[in-house]
Amino acid sequence: MKENQQEKKLDANLPENEDKQKITRRQFLSYTIMGVSGFMAAATVMPMLRFAIDPVLKASASSDMVATGLKESDITSEPQRVTFKFEQVDGWYSSEVTQTAWVYRDDNGEIVALSPVCKHLGCNVDWNTNPKEPNRFFCPCHNGLYEKDGTNVPGTPPRGPLDRYDYEIKDGILYLSMRAKPTGGM
Repeated sequence: MKENQQEKKLDANLPENEDKQKITRRQFLSYTIMGVSGFMAAATVMPMLRFAIDPVLKASASSDMVATGLKESDITSEPQRVTFKFEQVDGWYSSEVTQTAWVYRDDNGEIVALSPVCKHLGCNVDWNTNPKEPNRFFCPCHNGLYEKDGTNVPGTPPRGPLDRYDYEIKDGILYLSMRAKPTGGM
């Protein structure tokens, strides 16, 4: 009984807030486990988050236009196949991509650069290779036809016109965009 009275006297001497701040071993262990778990989760998630976001935030030093090596003076009214290469970076993987375009001058003297990829099934079209259909782009996969300006011939398999590359001339050399853009229409 004397021991209980002594404990009460000791407790009575302590300030109130010290008594409330006592932490049990169970609470200490749960706080420690939660802290370590949070640290481990952050250490796991942060590299994944950086992997996903870093390529987006990375500034691109290169332009969207690629030199083709074709001189502006060599572009005629007859479509000619032009092949160009550029470096493509996907995240941390870098590869060389080869693209092709059909380039010519239209009746107004404007340069036209068409993608050779058929809008039906993705085969490559060729210029003036079908003797039955002269002066047209021909897709050998399913006999698809396109006019010289890239519009699809009605009644043939292609679902739309050929895509077009953006272009610019620098120092007399033709530069094309890395990707062709849809021209619309059906």
